[in-house]
Amino acid sequence: MAPPPASDTTMPSFRSLEGSFASVPVPARGAGFWRKLAAFAGPGYLVAVGYMDPGNWATDIAGGSAFGYTLLSVILLSNLMAIVLQALSARLGIGAGLDLAQACRAQYSRPVTLVLWVLCELAIIACDLAEVLGTAIALKLLFGLPLVWGVCVTAVDVFLILALQRYGFRRLEAFIVALLVVIATCFAFELFWAGPDWGGVARGLVPTPEILSNPAMLYIAIGILGATVMPHNLYLHSSIVQTRAFARNPADKREALKLATIDSTVALGLAFFINAAILILAAATFHVAGRTEVAEIEEAHALLAPMLGVGAASAVFAIALLASGQNSTVTGTLAGQIVMEGFLDLRLPPWLRRVITRGLAIVPAVAVVASAGDRGATDLLVLSQVVLSLQLPFAVIPLVAFTGSRKVMGEFAAPRWLVVLAWGIAAVIVALNLKLLWEVATG
Repeated sequence: MAPPPASDTTMPSFRSLEGSFASVPVPARGAGFWRKLAAFAGPGYLVAVGYMDPGNWATDIAGGSAFGYTLLSVILLSNLMAIVLQALSARLGIGAGLDLAQACRAQYSRPVTLVLWVLCELAIIACDLAEVLGTAIALKLLFGLPLVWGVCVTAVDVFLILALQRYGFRRLEAFIVALLVVIATCFAFELFWAGPDWGGVARGLVPTPEILSNPAMLYIAIGILGATVMPHNLYLHSSIVQTRAFARNPADKREALKLATIDSTVALGLAFFINAAILILAAATFHVAGRTEVAEIEEAHALLAPMLGVGAASAVFAIALLASGQNSTVTGTLAGQIVMEGFLDLRLPPWLRRVITRGLAIVPAVAVVASAGDRGATDLLVLSQVVLSLQLPFAVIPLVAFTGSRKVMGEFAAPRWLVVLAWGIAAVIVALNLKLLWEVATG
């Protein structure tokens, strides 16, 4: 399926993330492989943040406590899908020199572009909602701050973003990686204390038909898919790979594409470890003890220390959650900026863009928490991930169409085997979403 004919829409009048475009130097041709890989390392970790944000925690905890290790296969398959799709995003950014939003604007009619923009904005708001709730929950667990006030406090993190952006893109990446190390270290300790059944973990990596036949399991599985393969990450990655100052000739583009793909694949491997660790922790701690109803982050936090017999277990869990929420805040801001600039060919000051996005997330979060309490916050977290999953086809299908088109990509069009694989992934995503909609419609 090729992209529709280009409309009268003009190409974007400025570079994606213009202030950071080609701002990160790379070694000259002939430099060693590891030096070059180090220069290209970074964008993949910004992308990986979206695959382990607080929304993942709610779905992974619910899945692990209710069904043990069974849904590990969903995390694994989702991660493999993500690796393929993010590689295509890097290909679009490097090969065509466009981010996904810019490519949509260039290739689709104005009405289609506006619809895709609105859908993408809804996905970003859903993601930001998860970050707001996750950070607020972490503040409550660590400092006793009421959840409603914690949601309001998240409004000020816009100043963190602005401060980081002032020091350059490489410093921003270093901040992200540092918080990822904190999260990974926290969960390494948690798994050590939990002592999971590694045989059960291995069996859980093999898919089972029950995932499709059990409506409750399917709902959480699609939530995991939505929390793992993030629509806005496809826009983000296609932009931030262009922050590297490589020569825009075919040979250097091919090398940049190879290094960017390695970067994102390694980073998503780390994301798989953290996502799997959350589910394994819930399965090893709650499911085996018969606590299959544990689905709230706060409940998990309260039970970890007494059930594991380690006083620090709950605090370590909360620290990782706070780091996850702050990390996701940074990448959500960048994605929002990229989407608005690319689809509308419109630039807003970063602080204004952040205030708009965060405001649209805070309002429903405050309303739900105030009316339904903490349980409502967890339900909203899981629902936000299902919403993200429902938005996926509208990002994945254009991405696969563009990267398989020689008209858009020229010599950097994806090989046929990769296009076939990517369309297969798109078909799986669409089929799962249709099944979910049918289950909801039929009760």
